[in-house]
Amino acid sequence: MKLPTSLRALHYRNFQLYVGGQSISLLGTWMQRIAVSWLVYELTHSALMLGFVAFASRIPMLILSPYAGAYVDRHSRYKTLLFTQVASMVQAGILAFVVLTHHYDITVIILLSIMLGIINAFDAPSRQSLMIVMVQNNKDLPNAIALNSSMVTLARLIGPAVAGILLSTVGEGICFLVNFLSFIAVITSLLLMKIEIPPRAKNNEAIWSNLRQGYIYLKRNPALKYSILLMALISLIVMPYTTLLPVYAKTVFKGDVTTFSWLNCISGLGALMGAIYVARLKPGKNFLKVIISAGLLIAVSLVLFSYTTNLPLALFFIMIGEIGLLTFIASTNTYLQTNVEEHMRGRVISYYVMAFGGMLPIGSLLIGLLAHLTSAPFTILTEGLAGIIVIVSFIPAFKKSTKRAQRKAARLKMNPI
Repeated sequence: MKLPTSLRALHYRNFQLYVGGQSISLLGTWMQRIAVSWLVYELTHSALMLGFVAFASRIPMLILSPYAGAYVDRHSRYKTLLFTQVASMVQAGILAFVVLTHHYDITVIILLSIMLGIINAFDAPSRQSLMIVMVQNNKDLPNAIALNSSMVTLARLIGPAVAGILLSTVGEGICFLVNFLSFIAVITSLLLMKIEIPPRAKNNEAIWSNLRQGYIYLKRNPALKYSILLMALISLIVMPYTTLLPVYAKTVFKGDVTTFSWLNCISGLGALMGAIYVARLKPGKNFLKVIISAGLLIAVSLVLFSYTTNLPLALFFIMIGEIGLLTFIASTNTYLQTNVEEHMRGRVISYYVMAFGGMLPIGSLLIGLLAHLTSAPFTILTEGLAGIIVIVSFIPAFKKSTKRAQRKAARLKMNPI
């Protein structure tokens, strides 16, 4: 049966297995994320502590991602991903055990969050770098990335809804136990794959030398550099708004865990719509233009959401904003993956991961602190306004990069190799 163009990456067996296993595992992952946030807020009633736990779970990505990217370029991406999935399962099992047996406090939650952050620092570059191997054809890579984003966001839509039901009935521990069991699916799918890694010359250089090469490569490719830099700033300023959703649920909308679940579900719905949009983009699309437009959409939506006390209207603004945010993330990832040379893929992706996941913890900590000193609405208003300023300031650089790429393409057309 011929698949629709929007699903063409599912033609590959390895990618089919990946989507099947990962879609189940991601449901558990999102359930754990929601349960951890609610558990921390229930324990501490502190926006600052919410920010600190988010900081602890992601700061290892900032520190370790460049090293992890160079490591992935030198070792098996497949084996690294398999190891990180097993390690994530162990982390989820420990978290489930300590919560179900009531042997936990905020310190234990923080330590386990750091453990997961270390695992994710190696997981992300190995996962992203393996994508091209699973689909085999570079032309289908943008579709695979978009479908992967759709899978993540569908889990983000369903996971919080299930978590909300479990949190209000049986508690956080069961959410963590379900996440532990969900890793069986993704580990099984990886073991069933038949992966053929393209041969690479043995690299005897020091890893830190490889990192320097990645930095030099980005300096010589301004469009890639600006895309990663903008991702870093948006991750620092705009994306941490989700840290404050438990505060909004309780203090702004006067709700409970169900309200918190609704906020996360609707944001997941918006993200899914953004992923579908990116999956339907035609080859040759100007992704730099899409990145700017999507970034402005999330920033403006946060400004509108910030002081909205009407829950349905707030949910609408969150949904629109998440359409922009997911489009921004997926378009940036697609642009990088389709414009980087294969031998530099792991290193460039590691810088992307560092920008995306590494700056988020610092932003979460700063957002938590600002909300603690002022209020959640003022903090999100500040995030939105700052995001608009940052994105507008990048427009000239992106236009210059686009014109440079067009001139290069014209020269190649006139003088083909």
